[in-house]
Amino acid sequence: MAKVIEGLYYSESHEYVRVEGDFGFIGITDFAQHALGNVVYVDLPEVDDEVEAGEEFGAVESVKAASDIISPVSGTIVEVNDALDDQPELLNQDAYENWIIKVELSDKAELDSLMDAAAYEAFCEKA
Repeated sequence: MAKVIEGLYYSESHEYVRVEGDFGFIGITDFAQHALGNVVYVDLPEVDDEVEAGEEFGAVESVKAASDIISPVSGTIVEVNDALDDQPELLNQDAYENWIIKVELSDKAELDSLMDAAAYEAFCEKA
């Protein structure tokens, strides 16, 4: 079974948000990286780009498929994990340690529409 971490927020499109103050670290879940297989490329957005909840902001490509990355929350990108340019496989090694973007959250109420760890585990079991 894929690893799910308590205290994160999860979307139905298999992204997570780790909230620290007014910032959210967004990445793909362990379930997503297992489904993709070996990640070979991550299409990263730019710092200062705006992301909207439910909108695509990048893509992850693996040997099997390409998948859009959907932002679970809205905000302004303040940091991009540039390590993924040279080492996209970091997502396979630990999807939760290797976030993709850091955003300044524009509406924390959006978090209420996301799943907690228990709800996400149940969601994945049905997938």
